[in-house]
Amino acid sequence: MTSPAAPVDTTTEFFETIYADATGDASRVPWADERPHPALVRWLDVVAPSLIRCGGRVVVVGCGLGHDVQELHRRGYDVIGFDCSATAIDWARRIDPERAESYVHADLFDLPPGWTHRFDLVVEINTIQALGPDRRPEAMAAIAALVGRVGHLLVICRGDDVPAAPELGPPWPLTPTELLDLAAGVGLSPTGPIADFMDDEDPPVRRLRAAFAREAAT
Repeated sequence: MTSPAAPVDTTTEFFETIYADATGDASRVPWADERPHPALVRWLDVVAPSLIRCGGRVVVVGCGLGHDVQELHRRGYDVIGFDCSATAIDWARRIDPERAESYVHADLFDLPPGWTHRFDLVVEINTIQALGPDRRPEAMAAIAALVGRVGHLLVICRGDDVPAAPELGPPWPLTPTELLDLAAGVGLSPTGPIADFMDDEDPPVRRLRAAFAREAAT
């Protein structure tokens, strides 16, 4: 009988190794599509104009090679992106040298104090799902700390109907209930229904997209 695979420990070293081993070839980074996330683009087209002012302060969590940061800049937001991988940040700066200062090497669990409650919009795409079920509450608390007093959090992640088993990731998809519970645990409420859809990948992947605001601000 085959023993279950041990859960992967997705530490900073895990992500740094993937980017470093890619040696500048984005096709070797499993999540690097070299485009802004389509679900983010749709949200920015339809929802963001009514929530986030032009020029608003935005932070992208786990920005990787920076394509979401570039899209937000293009739309007129004041954006920074951070990643725990120094190689990813150096790579993003080479891709977008005119805005190199927008890419910051930082650890989600040890962020600069000046970032607390600073941002009008926090964009979180695929970070929570990459850290494993046992680390989700800590990750969500760190992400929520970035949200301004009247700011918003946008989460995009893989979705499923049942909670993910630790040995089956990464990534570890979230159920809609898990996502809502994580947000509620840090004082965030949804601003509307969760979008639950199949994306345009081949084969398609189920995704969840939800926006949240501080309960006192809703």
